[in-house]
Amino acid sequence: MNARHHLDDATLLSYASGALSEAMVIVAATHLEACPHCRDRLRDADTLGGLLMTQQQLPDNGTDARRLDALRAAMLEQLGDEPAISTTTDDAEADEIPASDPDLLPTPLHPYFGTRYSELRWRWVGPGMHCIRATRAGDDNLIMLKIAPGRSLPMHSHGGSELTQILQGAYDDALGHFAPGDMADLDGNTRHQPVTCPGVACICVAALDAPLEFSGWFARKLQPLVGL
Repeated sequence: MNARHHLDDATLLSYASGALSEAMVIVAATHLEACPHCRDRLRDADTLGGLLMTQQQLPDNGTDARRLDALRAAMLEQLGDEPAISTTTDDAEADEIPASDPDLLPTPLHPYFGTRYSELRWRWVGPGMHCIRATRAGDDNLIMLKIAPGRSLPMHSHGGSELTQILQGAYDDALGHFAPGDMADLDGNTRHQPVTCPGVACICVAALDAPLEFSGWFARKLQPLVGL
């Protein structure tokens, strides 16, 4: 699968430095497992992290500081460069990610949800909407959602950061089309209303560091029952 939506630069740097919460790390790792583009960017982020640590250890020398500042700017620019997304997969990339059992969940999710989609035990939380909450990931902030095709979620914004990795199915919102392999890396400035696409249910795994903020009064009334 060729992802069109990736991890934000700041998220990659936080991942590389160990600054993300456990739930965020799990969702980011799920994306990285399937996305060679973000794995390459993560290597750049690791390099940048090493340079920043070196900069902190150097004496206050103007030449060294300017050189490292230039390296940092170049690395950030490289992280931000998004190559054109090809609609085909070359042989090298196909060899890099082996084909797997379609019933098998991504490896980073196994300790929290089990190994197979067919063994998931969904909890009904609303019409066409089911959820599983991973209690191992601290503060119940790691969840898996299954939303029936053709469903419109309530308009909402985010009280904090959210990472959502699409596993199956797809949805559309103001930010674009999100399909398997895509990452929605959202912050408190995002306000959207995802609508799942026809065909199969949309299954995604998400990490939130604050509850969603729904616009409608009815959705706000239901929020304590849904737990989002």
